[in-house]
Amino acid sequence: MSRLIYLDNAATTKTAPEVVEAMLPYFTEHYGNPSSIYGFAAANKEVITKQRETIANALGAKTNEIYFTAGGSESDNWALKATAEAYEKKGKHIITSKIEHHAILHTCEYLEKRGYEVTYLNVDENGVVDLEELKAAIRPDTILISVMFANNEIGTIQPIKEIGEIAHEHGILFHTDAVQAFGQVPINVDECHIDMLSASGHKLNGPKGIGFLYIRTGVKIRSFVHGGAQERKRRAGTENVPGIVGIGKATERAISTMKERTAKEIELRDYLIERIENEIPYCRLNGDRKKRLPNNVNFSFRFVEGESLLIMLDMKGICASSGSACTSGSLDPSHVLLAIGLPHEIAHGSLRMTLSEEVSKEDLNYVVDNLKAIVENLRKMSPLYEDFVKKQNK
Repeated sequence: MSRLIYLDNAATTKTAPEVVEAMLPYFTEHYGNPSSIYGFAAANKEVITKQRETIANALGAKTNEIYFTAGGSESDNWALKATAEAYEKKGKHIITSKIEHHAILHTCEYLEKRGYEVTYLNVDENGVVDLEELKAAIRPDTILISVMFANNEIGTIQPIKEIGEIAHEHGILFHTDAVQAFGQVPINVDECHIDMLSASGHKLNGPKGIGFLYIRTGVKIRSFVHGGAQERKRRAGTENVPGIVGIGKATERAISTMKERTAKEIELRDYLIERIENEIPYCRLNGDRKKRLPNNVNFSFRFVEGESLLIMLDMKGICASSGSACTSGSLDPSHVLLAIGLPHEIAHGSLRMTLSEEVSKEDLNYVVDNLKAIVENLRKMSPLYEDFVKKQNK
């Protein structure tokens, strides 16, 4: 393939060269188990603490409030399951939204089968939670509110600070899945009243297989993995030192470049949106136009099947998606697009493009030029589009 334009950075990102360089010595030189007492191994415990500090500083948190995990899905599972277990005497009611990642939704389904009640909040046409509906959903037995910081499909950023304030006013724990937001937008856990926060390394040019869960001091959730004293006895298992070094370096890199990097992404994002809206008819931008992630563009194209669109884009060297990578291969339309009110036939024609600092305006021009031709060709094969055009011409 002569040209590759990668526009699926919400699925995963390329590990940055400086991140790989930082990790390499911990595979072959500094390979000791941090739990061992001799100096060669124990030095790695100090290395882990340094990465914990880096992440804590990025969030305005304390060092001992960062717990390393295998990724965002594990962090989400830990936050929900351990909270449910620890606070079940207070109540068994949880509030979340209909557009959460499946790591949250499927965990909620798991808890429902074990006697917990879950309220799934509606969202508006842009994917934003209604704060009044949230307030109305709170009950005396509500123990947790979990609402994602920014949606992984349509990029909408939620009013996290306001949600956190509501949760704390009612003495309820607040968790946010910040897998897409961490490193893309500024986050301060105190200002936003966040008690728990999930993040993943491979979404911010770090390695796969590593993430973390921020747990505010005083939150009494229990161990998630049993077997050893690692992570202050809350998450057993030999620490993934290369991965921890990687996510630490990726965090440092993301925070230091955030202002300049996201300004570029926003400029290109808006350019891409403008070209598509001006040049491809019968399309819809999904997600909030302003309160969205800097790199997210999500469109639905009427009379087009998303799977065919992706295949034909791939033939042109363009990597994109129709939604979450975790639901790739599913024939069902996106639960997020259905939640914002799109009918099935339009939700099926969705395309998510997520940019990176490496994407150029020239790349996006190539993408739009090909996208226009592909959509036009696919519509020519659609009897629904043919009927629509006939009605329009009457």
